[in-house]
Amino acid sequence: MSAPKKTASTGARIFESTIVIVALVGFWQLASHLGWVTPTILPSPWAVAKKAWQSLIPLEAFDPAKGSYVAWVFSGEILHDSVASLARVAVGFLIGGGLALPLGLAMGASDRVYKLMNPLIQILRPIPPIAYIPLSILWFGLGNKPAWFLISIGAFFPVLINTIAGVRNVDGIYIRAARNLGADRLTLFRRVILPAAMPYILTGVKIGIGVAFIVVIVAEMIAVNSGLGYRITEAREYFWSDKIIVGMIAIGLLGLVIDLLISKLNNHLLRWHRGMDS
Repeated sequence: MSAPKKTASTGARIFESTIVIVALVGFWQLASHLGWVTPTILPSPWAVAKKAWQSLIPLEAFDPAKGSYVAWVFSGEILHDSVASLARVAVGFLIGGGLALPLGLAMGASDRVYKLMNPLIQILRPIPPIAYIPLSILWFGLGNKPAWFLISIGAFFPVLINTIAGVRNVDGIYIRAARNLGADRLTLFRRVILPAAMPYILTGVKIGIGVAFIVVIVAEMIAVNSGLGYRITEAREYFWSDKIIVGMIAIGLLGLVIDLLISKLNNHLLRWHRGMDS
């Protein structure tokens, strides 16, 4: 009998997952300290951390002369902008994914629907969402509506294509077995086809949310006056490099959190799939 594998401790796993990040930040700080880079072009990690702290927590300043709290020392804008970006991603993804899922199921399950809709889908799919920016502003003006429109387009096609692939790649042995057991079309679709296609659908959801995050940043640079994309554009106009990097780090952290949440959802919904593989 082979010896059981030893599981790495929590500290070791954290070290392995952060060693590259720590080394990169250390080299960055060293380069800034030695003057290898200009602070205006690339501020030090310490300067970025201070700007992040100032942008993170809202805190009022006490004026002894007036005896009251009168001003904001910390703006809290990074939280406000993160919430604004997340809200736009959520609305846009719900619109795009909500339209793509039933259409993908129909195209995957019906050859007639697939042949009818596939030529149009293949024409529209290569067009990047950014190309719709002029039309979105012309149709919806400025504000959240053009951002929702662009995000929904970005999320629509990954969910659609993966849903179609999932339904059309269901193993035929499952379908024949269900039919031999007397399952009707609705039961076959609900109990066999949809669960078997779920890994593909969840992969499409994961990709769609990633694309939605890319599109929301671009949309916020053009059509709205809040959000992480807007804040990065504002910082660029005033050459606030530290603020630009804070916005970029916020985007990365939000993406990481969403990816972890989707992975947990995948593990929960596909626990039956792991049981079949074991």
